[in-house]
Amino acid sequence: MGLSTIILAAGQGTRMRSDLPKVLQPLAGRPLLGHVLDCAAALSADDVCVVYGHGGDAVKNAFPDESLRWVLQAEQLGTGHALQQAIPDTPDSNRVLVLFGDVPLLTPATCQRLLDETPAGDIAVLTVDMEDPTGYGRIIREGSKVSCIVEEKDAGPEEKAVQEINTGVLVGPADKFRHWLADLGNDNAQGEYYLTDVIAMAVNDGVAVHGVKADNWTEVMGINDKKQLAEAERALQARLVDELMAQGVGFADPARVDIRGSLRCGKDVFIDINAVFEGDVELGDGVKIESNNLVRDSKLGAGALVHSNCHIEGATTGTNCEIGPFARLRPGAELANDVKIGNFVEVKKSTIADGSKVNHLTYIGDAEIGKNVNVGAGTITCNYDGVNKHKTVIGDRASIGSNVNLVAPVSVGSGATIGAGSTISKHAPADELTVARSKQITIPGWKRPTKKETR
Repeated sequence: MGLSTIILAAGQGTRMRSDLPKVLQPLAGRPLLGHVLDCAAALSADDVCVVYGHGGDAVKNAFPDESLRWVLQAEQLGTGHALQQAIPDTPDSNRVLVLFGDVPLLTPATCQRLLDETPAGDIAVLTVDMEDPTGYGRIIREGSKVSCIVEEKDAGPEEKAVQEINTGVLVGPADKFRHWLADLGNDNAQGEYYLTDVIAMAVNDGVAVHGVKADNWTEVMGINDKKQLAEAERALQARLVDELMAQGVGFADPARVDIRGSLRCGKDVFIDINAVFEGDVELGDGVKIESNNLVRDSKLGAGALVHSNCHIEGATTGTNCEIGPFARLRPGAELANDVKIGNFVEVKKSTIADGSKVNHLTYIGDAEIGKNVNVGAGTITCNYDGVNKHKTVIGDRASIGSNVNLVAPVSVGSGATIGAGSTISKHAPADELTVARSKQITIPGWKRPTKKETR
């Protein structure tokens, strides 16, 4: 039997007070709907359908995956109405798993348990126990089976005392859903078609309805406003950090780290406070990340040390590199082994070979630096002529003095020395000292300007 996962994602989210559709609000660097789609993908469903409405093309364009089936709910007339839009093109032979685009923390493991514990042909509702269930539909059972769901406004004292509530997530056969959805009515105060009414229909038809409990409320919480979005962010970050600590990663304070993508770590990695990881990041064995660092789409080799307050994006390093403090590695920065990038150094689209050092106040762009090169403070590769970028090549063992301008395209030979304060625009030969300075002149009698008196 195949599986159709239908994600209801048409809500406007007025309580977000945002022009961005609710399901596109960011959680750990991804839209809410992205997390739900990840969950659906992990279940290997052969049909994944997204019912969208508010936000229209913006929602579709955020997920260009052609394998998704998109269904428009032009009017938002309730959860039952949303499923009515998707069910016509859903194969009758499939089971249907209903998820929600604003419930991003639900795990594939819980969904799989819901599927596994539901016999073919039956219905199951994902439930959860809450200390304070006020406002939620109560799960009423007869024995182990669910007999009905009673909404808060319709609940009596005994029903209000029930702490097991409906999450909205459910599974059942597509052909039976099709039959029940056709009979849904909207005779209620809101004039909406409620998916929960399907449960009563199933019971009336003698179909067993199971209640499968989620482990905790956090996993099934819906996101309706910015406060709940922030709470979900912290809950997800705690989950991600817990997984990494179980793998042996050390954290100075697990509550002060943000992972907005994929973070893979080797052995004996240590991460200090206020570190942010975005996109695809890999840290090799023994990497140490000090405080206040941003690392995005980068791979740091074993033994790398990143001092405080660095910004690393689209970069790679070999083993035992040292970066910072206050350094920036931009996309295309490739460091080999034992490279030192010091404070207030920026490297962009450049390769730096083994053992080279760029320690202070320097810009390296569109450059190729050899082994065991020392670049002095204040050096700049002048790579841009106002229209095009040009390359600087520095050979092995070269020594670049302080305050040097290397005007690309230019090369410095192996073992060459460039005198401090030089502007180099021609090839500097190997193993020679090259100096380019104007003659020092002293002007006798020169005086500094003085302020004019104002009347």
